[in-house]
Parts: sequence; structure tokens; C-alpha cells
Amino acid sequence: MKKVKVIVNPVSGRGDGEKSIPDIQKKLETLGVTYDLVRTEKPLHATELAEKAVMEGYEIIAAAGGDGTANEVLNGIMAAKARGKSAVMAVLTVGRGNDFAFGVNIEHNLDTDCRLLAEGHTKTIDVGFVKGGLYPDGRYFGNGVGIGFDAVVGFEALKMKHLSGFLSYLVAALKTIFLYFHAPLVELEFNGKKQELSALMVSIMNGRRMGGGFMMAPYGQVDDGLLNLCIAREVSRLKLFGLIGLFTKGTQESHKAIITAQTKRIKVTALEGVLPAHADGETLCVDGKELSIELLPGQLDIIC
Repeated sequence: MKKVKVIVNPVSGRGDGEKSIPDIQKKLETLGVTYDLVRTEKPLHATELAEKAVMEGYEIIAAAGGDGTANEVLNGIMAAKARGKSAVMAVLTVGRGNDFAFGVNIEHNLDTDCRLLAEGHTKTIDVGFVKGGLYPDGRYFGNGVGIGFDAVVGFEALKMKHLSGFLSYLVAALKTIFLYFHAPLVELEFNGKKQELSALMVSIMNGRRMGGGFMMAPYGQVDDGLLNLCIAREVSRLKLFGLIGLFTKGTQESHKAIITAQTKRIKVTALEGVLPAHADGETLCVDGKELSIELLPGQLDIIC
């Protein structure tokens, strides 16, 4: 059996991470998985723990938490890869959104997740890399980067104490309609062309979904070597209400305010206003001016 490190974020999912530990232990032991388990203690700790575990020879690194935990573990594995060591990633979904897991066809079901880890079947996926904001040297992502409206939705969802999952993002989206209305004027550079527009939102996806239920790239594939772009022009508040409904069904491409495309890299520059942005739900910046994003094909083996 391969050497397994389970990294648990105890505060993930409003404390569900800590509550899930006895269940994770019981399920893995029943399945005959030999593992070591460690809790994170601070932001970015999972990245440190994952990199250290890979360098120590652990062959499977399991992220037990939500999208933020998965993103940190992914960054740790990629940091170790740059140092010449590799490991397979696994995800045990105990967080709120679990959009990265959704994109790689991992169920939001701890029984299934533990069984998958025990069986060990892997798939090689692409990994995104973004530079700018708080990360001038870059940060990896597995699911996607959100700039503008959807980033503010995520920031607002984090403030909610009594709601979780998709409902918290839905309520935050409705709130954000009134908080973040005037779109910045941006320059988008991709596929050898530049264009300027007032963009309410620029979603750059490796996966398919954000916010637990908003299908930003309903046909996205994590192993096709391409990023899927979903760009929303500025619209009235009334039309924005309608757009939110389309995003929950993945049918927004039919709306004239929506631009979709595929690319391997994109640069987004704020000509007027600023760029609030996140990667896999983790804050990149609240008032950024420029972000560069590219896709790195076939970078990560994941159990799914």
C-alpha cells in the first residue's frame, strides 16, 4: 500500500472538517489504508504540510476540506514537483463548495471519496497558474480564477455565519448585485488579440463550476489543455438577476452579454477601476490592476 498523508482543515465547512476526522479514520482503517493524519493550524499551512510530506516520501497526499484546502495542497504538491519530487493528490470532500472535486468527477460523499483513495485509480489533469495581486510570483489553481462579480460573491459568502454551501453563495450573489454594480473597464489579451470592454465578470476555468452551483464552464474538461473563458459584459441590475438564473443551469452562453472562448493563456488589465479576484475561492486581490493566467497541461495525477 502506498504511503498516505491526510491533511485535514479542521475549520473547513464551518467546523465540519474537525467533526469528520473520526469518520475519515474509521473509513480508511476499514478499507485497509495505512495513513498519517495531520490538522492545519493557519492559512497556507496545508501548502507547507503537503510539500513537506511529498519531500518525505509520501506518495498520496489527501486534502480533507473544501476548495481552499484542495488549492493549498495542490500548491504544496506542485512546489515539491519543482524540487524533483512527485505525489498523487486525493480529495476528501468535507467543505462547502467542493467545486474542484466536482470538476474532476469526485463526489461530495465521504464514503465514496475514501473508497476511491483506497482503490487508487488516477487521472492526469491540467493545472492553472496565475500571477498578480498578492502573488506576484504566482499561485497554482485547479478549478478556476474569478475576476469581478464572482470574486466579490465569494468574499461576501465568507462573511456569512449561518449559511453554507450553495445557498450562501446564492444569497451573496443577490447581495453583490447591489454592492458591485459598476464594472471596471478592462483590457483582455488572449489568442493573439486584445479587446477592451466593461466586464462585470471574467471567469477563467479549468474545471466547470464555482460557488457550489454556478456552472461557469458547463462543458469544461480538466485534461484538454485549454482554459474556458466566460466573460460577462456590464448589464442592468434587472438583467443581472436573470443572468444568475442562467448560470445555475449553465445556459448563460445564450445571453448576448456573455462572451465565451477557449485559450491557453490570458492577461487581464484594469484600465479603469480595479480587479477583485480569487483562485479556487482563495483571495488573489481585492483591488488588483493586472493578472496573467496560463494553463500547464498534464501536471497533476489525482485519484478520481
